[in-house]
Amino acid sequence: MLASRGVRLTKFTDLALRAVMRLAVLEGDGSPTTREVAEAMGVPAAHMAKAVTRLRHLGVLEARRGRGGGLALTPLGRGASVGWLVRELEGDGEVVACEGEAPCPLRAACRLRSALRDAQEAFYAALDPLTVADLVSSPTGPVLVGLLGRRPG
Repeated sequence: MLASRGVRLTKFTDLALRAVMRLAVLEGDGSPTTREVAEAMGVPAAHMAKAVTRLRHLGVLEARRGRGGGLALTPLGRGASVGWLVRELEGDGEVVACEGEAPCPLRAACRLRSALRDAQEAFYAALDPLTVADLVSSPTGPVLVGLLGRRPG
């Protein structure tokens, strides 16, 4: 059986969402560093640092330096719509590249482009009702806590 190759998020968005979910289950149990979250997720610290920078810019998490510092989810981050977050992380790109060095000759009269844009928006709209808090409710939250070897906050 062939695996479906439907809608895909970028690796960056996937990494950022997983980082947010892990931070959501650690509230009140210390603030891990970027390096600690990267190690727990098995990704290079440089990749995690880029995701953390973007999430900070969006106001989803805060990073404190020094003793007692680390990463923490903000109230905005905990209540953020997953649809909003994915839109922000994925950017405004279209599903198909109709412009560029070799623009598609059909771009002025193409129905596929608008249909794909509508499908992309439907994908985001399906994620809009979900919040980060919803993503870490049972059964996911306890599994995340177990993976981290920490107790929930």
